[in-house]
Amino acid sequence: MKQKIRFEKNVKDGKLTVLESSEVDPGVIMPLHEETYDLAQMMAAATEGLEPFAQMLRRRTFFPTRDLCIKLFEETVDFFTDETQDKVIVEYLDAETLPDEEEFQLEDDDVELDALLDEDGDSKEDEIKEIDDEDDTPRFTPEDTSEHEN
Repeated sequence: MKQKIRFEKNVKDGKLTVLESSEVDPGVIMPLHEETYDLAQMMAAATEGLEPFAQMLRRRTFFPTRDLCIKLFEETVDFFTDETQDKVIVEYLDAETLPDEEEFQLEDDDVELDALLDEDGDSKEDEIKEIDDEDDTPRFTPEDTSEHEN
């Protein structure tokens, strides 16, 4: 899921607003959540390092994952030190945190399906004729009221 987290400084009021939005459909971004922080406290936490930043950022209603906290911290370091910058948007794709899958390749030593079928499914014409020898027509008489017959 693609997420956008926008940090906005309001220096006059001493507030930092964090707006979280997410892509609900391809090309459709929907606002999810908004949190307000004390700007001075958040700037102090950002200068102290990742752990204080993450502790200050996380709340009961907004709790970003560790990977997202790291990305937010790295992307906002300049934002908190540069007083002229009043807004920054951090884009995050949570699929980036999933481990890369190895592409499956068939090794030369692997058993081929055709070889298995040839090995186990080898039937001679005579064996097939023996199986088909019997008459498979259902035998039903009007007197037979059994439900178990064909």
